[in-house]
Amino acid sequence: MSIDIMKVLVERTKDIDKIIENYIPRKYTEKDMEILAGKPRYKYNLEASTLSISDPIWDLLDRGGKRWRPAMMLMIIDALGKKSSDYKDFSIIPEVIHNATIVHDDIEDNSETRREKPCLHKIYGDDIAINVGDGMFFLPIKVFMTHKEKLTKDQTIKLYEIYTQEMINVCLGQGMDISWHKGTANADKITEAEYLQMCAYKTGCLARMSAKLGACVAGADEKTIEKLGILAESIGVAFQIQDDILNLIGEEFKKGKGGFGEDIHEGKRTLMVVHTLNKADEKDRKRLLEILNMHTWNSLLINEAIELMKKYNAFDYAKTRAKQILEDSWKEAATLLKESNAKEELKAFAHFLIDRKI
Repeated sequence: MSIDIMKVLVERTKDIDKIIENYIPRKYTEKDMEILAGKPRYKYNLEASTLSISDPIWDLLDRGGKRWRPAMMLMIIDALGKKSSDYKDFSIIPEVIHNATIVHDDIEDNSETRREKPCLHKIYGDDIAINVGDGMFFLPIKVFMTHKEKLTKDQTIKLYEIYTQEMINVCLGQGMDISWHKGTANADKITEAEYLQMCAYKTGCLARMSAKLGACVAGADEKTIEKLGILAESIGVAFQIQDDILNLIGEEFKKGKGGFGEDIHEGKRTLMVVHTLNKADEKDRKRLLEILNMHTWNSLLINEAIELMKKYNAFDYAKTRAKQILEDSWKEAATLLKESNAKEELKAFAHFLIDRKI
């Protein structure tokens, strides 16, 4: 069957921001603060909460984003035979957390722009941005507290376990990535398996969280939760590989979109870099490392690095590897899902993420 996945994504995610507003209002009222934190012992300052929390958060969220993690969670709930409309609120959890990682990422990388506007720390300062990122890690967990009646005790415990483990994983993945692009921890000798594990933690974990939370609220058993988690992790890893490819050879970046070559500027060890370093002769290997360690924005040097990767077929290899990772995990998970439109949507969605051009 033919599925217009862009139409599906728009339909699946059109209410996401409205749901987020229920938990992170654009302007705090006394009632909002009491729902969030309980009755004050003294007195809330509503203006401070709005200026330091809501304004920066909605500044970022209003810039857009693919919102594919909530969409995937809803697809999984439907594919497991439950009505995703009954659990929409849960889908905002990984989305808000994802945006929190973006805020912290930009500070750690000292980035200038995000979604074609100045990064939050450039507008509001490091102190506000750090606190906003920290807050976004926890604010959406109010969903668990608000919807206790929909969950059994075992489900509630499992949801908190999933959330906690994935938050540990994302921290580990980010730590690996930072260490490598800073040139420490044998960054020049990373294996493909080590790269994929980093990616599974840094990018795959929020996709995995989405799937596992969705499967849990849908009442799936432990085996199904874990298998769908692996599928989603693979989708996240494949998504990241495609993102890294597009950053260097994507048509949108060639047209002048901001951020071209940012991964080379940051010295990131992407799959293409790892593949090239493992396959190149000593001269080319040394030169690629020199450029990565310069942290340059010079377009000639960035293009030289891209050409070195092309010389060793790194981009074709990365595309093939991403598809292989996805196909292998789909075979594992597909047997757990009954045939349905939601299952077909999920499959089409997974392939869309690694075939996309933007």
